[in-house]
Amino acid sequence: MKRNFLFFILHSSFFILFSLPAFAGSITDRVDTRLGTTTLWTPEDLGFTQVRDKRPWGGETFPGATTPNGMVQLSPVTKYGSGGGYQYEDRNIYGFAHTAMGHWNLLNVPMLPVTKAGFYRADSYASHYSHERETARPGYYQVYLERYKVNAELTVTPRCGYHRYTFRPEDEKLLLIDITRANGRPRRREVSQVGQRSFQGRQDGVFFYAVTNYDIDEVRQEREFSDPVSVVTFKDSRGATPLEVKVGLSFTSQENARLNLEAELADKGFEQVRREADSQWETLLGHVRVSGGTDAQKNMLYSTLYRAFLWPSLRSDVNGEYRDERGQTIKDTSFLYYTNPAFWDEARNQLTLLTILNPQVATDVIKSSIDRGEKQGGYMPTYFHGDHASTFISGAWLRGLHTFDLQRAYKLILKNATVPGRGGRPYLEEYMKQGWIAEKDTFNVPTWDEYKAAVTKTLEYAYDDYAVALVARELKDKKNEKLLMERAKNYRNVYDPETGFMRGRIADGSFIKDFDPYYPYYAYHYREANGWNSLFYAPHDPEGIVGLYPSKQAVEQKLDSLFTEPYRDYEADNFSGFIGNYCQGNQPGHTIPFTYYFADRQEKSQQVINKILNEYYGRGPEHLALPGMDDGGEMSSWYALTALGIYTYSPADPQYIVSVPLFERVEFDLPHAGKTFTIVRRGEGTKIRRILIGGKPLKGWFVNHSDLAAGKELTIEVEPAPVEQNAPSTTAPQ
Repeated sequence: MKRNFLFFILHSSFFILFSLPAFAGSITDRVDTRLGTTTLWTPEDLGFTQVRDKRPWGGETFPGATTPNGMVQLSPVTKYGSGGGYQYEDRNIYGFAHTAMGHWNLLNVPMLPVTKAGFYRADSYASHYSHERETARPGYYQVYLERYKVNAELTVTPRCGYHRYTFRPEDEKLLLIDITRANGRPRRREVSQVGQRSFQGRQDGVFFYAVTNYDIDEVRQEREFSDPVSVVTFKDSRGATPLEVKVGLSFTSQENARLNLEAELADKGFEQVRREADSQWETLLGHVRVSGGTDAQKNMLYSTLYRAFLWPSLRSDVNGEYRDERGQTIKDTSFLYYTNPAFWDEARNQLTLLTILNPQVATDVIKSSIDRGEKQGGYMPTYFHGDHASTFISGAWLRGLHTFDLQRAYKLILKNATVPGRGGRPYLEEYMKQGWIAEKDTFNVPTWDEYKAAVTKTLEYAYDDYAVALVARELKDKKNEKLLMERAKNYRNVYDPETGFMRGRIADGSFIKDFDPYYPYYAYHYREANGWNSLFYAPHDPEGIVGLYPSKQAVEQKLDSLFTEPYRDYEADNFSGFIGNYCQGNQPGHTIPFTYYFADRQEKSQQVINKILNEYYGRGPEHLALPGMDDGGEMSSWYALTALGIYTYSPADPQYIVSVPLFERVEFDLPHAGKTFTIVRRGEGTKIRRILIGGKPLKGWFVNHSDLAAGKELTIEVEPAPVEQNAPSTTAPQ
């Protein structure tokens, strides 16, 4: 056990096990983990009038207890089949699950304390609760279950959940495990007693081992009309002593679930584990310190920053074992195995935050992706759409993370870019042949129909080609660098100069006739976007894409129209949070607000950015709504980086576009470099007068990561911009 525990200490970043500070650090106090659990309901917030009888998509986040990139997310379930399992407007809790993400999966092993006095039944056991008796903060969640008169408290270690349930002294303590329920329908599910105070079970590939502080009487199955539930009863369970349940989780084996529990919880008490979890978050979030700004802005900064470090999720057990892509159990103590990132979402910004603030985890995530790629046909894994693992690989290496094998990673991403095949880029053959992907020529395509999303694929493949070319340059593969840099210009091939939009083309090269830039599609022309939100996407060549237009004034006018012309009231999932026709609630257009920079009107970009920062995060009566789905932390990371004044406009490049930060001073630690850099804002306003790095004027709008890693001060001098009639509105929605 000593060797296993040593592995746990050495490879788990920010696990502060000794000399712990008192609970309730100054930074974690600012985090409300319920951010994103509410939704947008009004036409003013959504951007359209809701007609369908269904809940609009919210941030789809979860509020429960977890550690940075931990295996366990111990969180309340108010609705199965929902994104994160918890929807703020719901009033009943069905259980506390041990996994959550926000993509309609997981929610494994839900447990709920129940009582006979609460008249629980196998088909009716959920408890009412209120937000007035609820606490949600990093590493700790508490809620009062009104039906059972139980105060439920949850905390965690990376691989374990710790439940503490305080019942009324006169009530008999029971624990219900709805082993048949999760987001999805587990086929293999079981619970059984294995000791005087222990029980274990599984849901498909999720194994758990639990110990309690009460002797177990039995673990029985109860059933009415639907699937059975498991109920754990205890001997002599009445009294004031709370019921405590420690649960070890594993995605590898039953035995490893027990080992994880013994290594991480052992004889620790609830308060110690709670302090340790808080300390991990305090240390991680404490790498960013701000002064100036309002309390609300600081709270939003740290709440969004927190959300950037929940995913990818740990999958290695304390003994170094994990279940690989082929379903085999592998033991490797040289790195920790993590879930596949949501590359289409997270590569835009969240994985960069992970790289610069938790470099050990970022490195291990890359090693995990390499392991998967080499075992699934030699292609680097992708996620949903595009091929943005290359962006992560390039950005991490060029920011100084050199403890992964770049040659192995390059072999995979190069195959993605150059060899058509199952597991690689869809439609790669025609993309390589003609420089763009053809779309079907048809009419009246509904929003939800699935086609090629050919425009978006072409744009994103061009950027991914650029990212692979950067790695080729590092490895002195001049032939492929030249090839891929040339292909990085392919974004031009779907630009229609007649309309000024990126537009689908059919096989003969002509543009699709049935074209409405206002209409949103899930996969026709665009992936989860319309024509307006697909403008100017060439993060590697902003000057080039602006050069497609007749003049910079034409670009400015196009942007003015984007941000001022009303959205046409189309209703679709994942489209919300509009400014004119710009949608902050989904990823495809997240670089667009910065485009005014390249039309020599930076101050107009800042007006839009300020509107988004100040009005589109924390919306709704509870001030907890995000403008759209958080998608593994991407939506939150946009806020955090932009609020600090350094957004990852081109995440494959080791640089950041500079904007006006919300705060007068930022101190930012870079653990990998062992340095702290500062960002200083001088003056008030939206127009950047001058940028200094290390006391010297910065050329252009991008600051290099190497300058920040050297500890240089970034100074941003600002002044008010003249008010113009055609400037995008920055007033709050009425």
